[in-house]
Amino acid sequence: MGVALLTQVSRRCFRHAIPLAVLSLLLLYLCARSFREWSLPSSALGGIRYPSAGDLRPPPRAFTARPRPSPGVVSGCRSWARSCNPEGPPPVQVRRQSGPLEAPKWKEPPCEGPQGVLGRVMEPFRASLNPEGDVALSQYLAGWRALVRFLTPLGSIFAFATDEASAKVTALEARVHGPEAAHYSSLAAMAAWERRAGLLERPGVAPRDPARSSGSRTLLLLHRALRWSQLCLHRVAAATPGGPDAGVQCGDAYRTALAPHHPWLVRQAARLAFLAFPGRGRWLGLACPGAGEAEARAALARAAATLEAVYNRTQGLLAERGLLGLA
Repeated sequence: MGVALLTQVSRRCFRHAIPLAVLSLLLLYLCARSFREWSLPSSALGGIRYPSAGDLRPPPRAFTARPRPSPGVVSGCRSWARSCNPEGPPPVQVRRQSGPLEAPKWKEPPCEGPQGVLGRVMEPFRASLNPEGDVALSQYLAGWRALVRFLTPLGSIFAFATDEASAKVTALEARVHGPEAAHYSSLAAMAAWERRAGLLERPGVAPRDPARSSGSRTLLLLHRALRWSQLCLHRVAAATPGGPDAGVQCGDAYRTALAPHHPWLVRQAARLAFLAFPGRGRWLGLACPGAGEAEARAALARAAATLEAVYNRTQGLLAERGLLGLA
């Protein structure tokens, strides 16, 4: 019994002695290393030599003269100084380049290219703004075709708008490519021809057969729908995190641009449809597939700016000719 107890005590002492021995060796190593560094001469410490009393003599006069500043150097600074600004923080350091400084070139995201989703919308609308200050109808209608293709996947809220827009685009295309095509090359030419031919409706009087509406009235209805689309795109692109969602923003755009011209039943249907409106992420994913959020929002904002330019041009032409009251 005594032998077994002694053996057990010995094993416990041995187990505790191992970490104590390791700790002791580590302390001895650290002490020896510290003592070795203290005993080394100053020349061994990275080549640093501390000055002695005899070294603290004033330098020769040739080295105490104040250097003359070179051209372009701030007065009061040495020309060899890395940065110097005696009256404030050091100036921003510009990395010297071998050639002249050039601003980085802006790289167009794929969605704004000729085959991109937004590019196919913006290009014809831009082309519709001719240098004469008019709106080319063929390009305007091509832009609307591309805009309908972009808006359709966003859900049922756009069904009534895109279906109605497609019907009006088709009606105008029949005139642009019909027997009287020469009079439908632009908005101004169309308005002048229809006024001379007595085709314009009286303000506030809807035609009995909508299919027989004048081209000017049909364009006015498309013009209002373009305003809603433009406002919707702009507000989705400019939204701040934590702000109203896309449904609320586009609903406000609808009440601004289209609701005053729609009957009560249509307004109520639109209000309910906006409750199931796609989120901002869905918009950005469709507008600029594969792009980051910031890049997609910037591209969507540029598309909205293009639509706004077309809207403003069209609004001015319609107002000058007294056509805003046709519908």
